[in-house]
Amino acid sequence: MDDLTPDTLTTTGDTGEARSPNRLYALKDKDTFVVCDAFGDITGDGDGLFHNDTRILSRFRLLLGNAPPSLLSAAIGQENVFFSSNGANQSLPYPGGPVGPPGILHVQRRRFLWDERLYERISIVNYSRDVVLAPLCVEYGADFRDMFEVRGARRPRRGVIRPPICDGRSVRFGYEGLDYVERTSIVAFSDAPWRITAQKADFMCSLNPEGHFELYVEVGAHGGPTPSRERFDEAAIRARWDMRRRRRHGARLKSSGRLFNEWLDRSRSDLALLTTRLETGPYPYAGIPWFSTAFGRDAIITCLQLLWFAPGLAKGVLTYLAAHQAEEVSSFRDAAPGKIMHETRKGEMPAVGEVPFARYYGGVDTTPLFIVLAGAYAERTGDYELIDVLWPALKRATAWIERFGDSTGDGLIDYARGEESGLANQGWKDSEDSVFHADGRFPNGPIALVEVQGYAFAAFRAMADLAERRGDLESAHHWRARSEHLRESVESRFWMADKGFYGMAIDGDGELCSVLGSNPGHLLFVGLPSPERGEAVAERLLSTAFSTGWGLRTLAAGEARFNPMSYHNGSVWPHDTALCVQGMANYGARDGVVKMMSHMFETASHFEMRLPELFCGFPRGAGEPPVAYPVACLPQAWAAGAIFMMLQACLGLKINGRDRRVEIDDPRLPIGIDRLTVEDLRVGPHHITLHFETLDGKVVVRCEPVDGVKIVVR
Repeated sequence: MDDLTPDTLTTTGDTGEARSPNRLYALKDKDTFVVCDAFGDITGDGDGLFHNDTRILSRFRLLLGNAPPSLLSAAIGQENVFFSSNGANQSLPYPGGPVGPPGILHVQRRRFLWDERLYERISIVNYSRDVVLAPLCVEYGADFRDMFEVRGARRPRRGVIRPPICDGRSVRFGYEGLDYVERTSIVAFSDAPWRITAQKADFMCSLNPEGHFELYVEVGAHGGPTPSRERFDEAAIRARWDMRRRRRHGARLKSSGRLFNEWLDRSRSDLALLTTRLETGPYPYAGIPWFSTAFGRDAIITCLQLLWFAPGLAKGVLTYLAAHQAEEVSSFRDAAPGKIMHETRKGEMPAVGEVPFARYYGGVDTTPLFIVLAGAYAERTGDYELIDVLWPALKRATAWIERFGDSTGDGLIDYARGEESGLANQGWKDSEDSVFHADGRFPNGPIALVEVQGYAFAAFRAMADLAERRGDLESAHHWRARSEHLRESVESRFWMADKGFYGMAIDGDGELCSVLGSNPGHLLFVGLPSPERGEAVAERLLSTAFSTGWGLRTLAAGEARFNPMSYHNGSVWPHDTALCVQGMANYGARDGVVKMMSHMFETASHFEMRLPELFCGFPRGAGEPPVAYPVACLPQAWAAGAIFMMLQACLGLKINGRDRRVEIDDPRLPIGIDRLTVEDLRVGPHHITLHFETLDGKVVVRCEPVDGVKIVVR
């Protein structure tokens, strides 16, 4: 994602112990998100309440009788609105009396975010037959660390921490950054504690038998009215309604499998959680906690995953990226005119130039992918009015590919960072060690990645089609020729006949990195290889060198630098697997597509019906779950979107809204699913419903005829 990839970070405080993704819980609203443990606590170890890439709450712990409650359960609801933690008291010290027994008080913390503010209800119920005095303590703190600091960056100096201000039932923290921005954080309580300091608030709860105690807490960057049950309930209703509104976009998908439906629903909820409404329209932020901001590549691929059933998201992404296209050359930001943004950040460190990510352009693939998405969106929707608006940006993006993208003049699209502060590698595998030669040597730059050539091939082809529809036949002919030339270059320069596979990259000396990585699977996605070579790549990807039984490794086992616990060199990324699976479908590997869909479903079942950003690439063992990657984002947008691209690959479904045509090629259903319905699927101005059902070992498709829509089933 950026120069501080999570595998290089110390994110676990003093202990050094990684906190695995299935032990952390995340909620988000706009540019605010919270990450906590199963107790609901925030300890400052890579967790916290963040606002605009700054941690405004670094400590938030609940103690009952000077000890945390014993954990009973913790969960985030299906809609991704509420976090709940249930616990019971440990032994309670009675003032001047005996120690109270454990397990007589039920403690629940219920939390949500609304309007970039944290709301929490702490409720305690006494299930004993005696009056109980329970000392309750809430610890808090705000370190105002930039996201890059939280992820391990060291700063030579920081701004000024203001002395905390306590006013009876709230405490205010303040910080003036080196960017001269005053940042605040306010923790407020519904009831006045008997003692409040800059570090904690103490309450004494007197509970009759079956008695209840409730405390409402609010935390935000700004003050507000006193917390109360009424404020909590009203904000909860609004938060739930807003999430349901965000989930309603696109066709409705329903299968005969309960757990498969849960995976579909949870994935849509994760995407709704991550999608933020910007001035240009909805935009899926990349992931929580490390990448809760607008990324170019991630959002584009997420849109491609959803395009067949929810194309509306692509409009907001295309419009936003066009509005933030680079206009000048900057080595610090790896920018050049026409280039599409890789990442944007709002924190203090980017603002003062300590890191280049305030608006950073160091992604070599984002610009061609932007054009690919525009072409795919136009074909899927027939919305050429948007293409007319975007056309100047699309032409500038294409000019960047032709002028700046090919720095050596050899016809290949390459990259080399402008300054040491930028990304060393600028494809989606952007770890410093993710590109190398077969003997493990790192290549000299500039580097031309094989999958980027595929994206550029598809981008030129898309521009040719769009130009032709606009009547610009000269440009269409030029771009079509560029596309074909790039295809020939890839076939002649990247193909390894002895391995039956494409090399990963060509370095600045013209030497091929003859390494077996998942990268060529993306060539299949765009349809660049010949049928014979495409089938050979698909077969190799399905071999045990790549396939773990849970998904596809980013790097084949046995290659130099292979490490199943690494970030990019042998781990499994669901979005990468999904792109490869769609590519396999393009080359007729139908059985392999269904098999990989099954593997990913079984993986999701071990992550509470979600897919994390990545997980370790160990081979599957009998009775053993997939191994989590300790600091993976969960949720992650393109991981959540992976199910939808793989489902499209299974169904063999292609939708052309421009020509109002639906093609279904050799449809399959996921293993264990007998029926699947796609309801309210938009095709041009029309809406249709497709029913897929297995009968006598074959998948049959039913659809009520709709005037103006042609449906072809092969």
